[in-house]
Amino acid sequence: MNCPIDLTGISDSIILALLIYIFSLLIRRDVALRLLGVMGILVLFSLIARLSGFVPLIRVTDTIILSMPVILAIIFQNDLKRALLMIGKRPQHTAIAPEDNTVDEVLRALADLASRQIGALIVVVRQQPIEHLIQVGTDIDAKVTSELLNSIFLPYSPIHDGAVILHKSKITRAGCVLPLSHNPDISKSFGTRHRAALGLSEMSDALVLVVSEETGKISAVQNGKISYDIDTLELKKLLRKSMGQHN
Repeated sequence: MNCPIDLTGISDSIILALLIYIFSLLIRRDVALRLLGVMGILVLFSLIARLSGFVPLIRVTDTIILSMPVILAIIFQNDLKRALLMIGKRPQHTAIAPEDNTVDEVLRALADLASRQIGALIVVVRQQPIEHLIQVGTDIDAKVTSELLNSIFLPYSPIHDGAVILHKSKITRAGCVLPLSHNPDISKSFGTRHRAALGLSEMSDALVLVVSEETGKISAVQNGKISYDIDTLELKKLLRKSMGQHN
């Protein structure tokens, strides 16, 4: 006896899967591809269940598929916050004047700190505000210079353990505490600075630069990914892009 096929249920499952996939593209492309595979398997099981008329399996697959948005919202809540902040936000072209040497000053400071293996954490604010993500901190309104950055991170400085915030060619805050990442895939060799850099980059579009006091290596962290021991040319490109220098 042939069982009637619930085309409405199948089409609903496919449409929901496609919507979840499209929205997940706003989070991260690699995550979206994994979710597409999972949703494809669920839709396939749903189709098999309806063709076979096996009601318990239909109920299970329907429940899982309908619960996916809630499950994803819980798992990827930080990514969703960042994606929602980006929706509808117009790009702000706040290019730094050609004569501004902020990038060179930051590079010089990083090189000095790395050569002496002095730990440092520098945040370059881009489009999204980060005030709600950082704690503590001392307000500073000063031009970016390598000398000032070096003095902030010297071991005897009272604010050397925190992060320095750079925004529009200015040092705006120092000694800031950043949110730590809870990503279980982070290498155990990374310390608190790298975890803090990852944590902020997972919740904003900021570029975070880290100098390891153990190795003297410089890392660039953005969008939840670490570029460890980054070379000077690539670092300069990232800084220029993040600070709006295009010439």
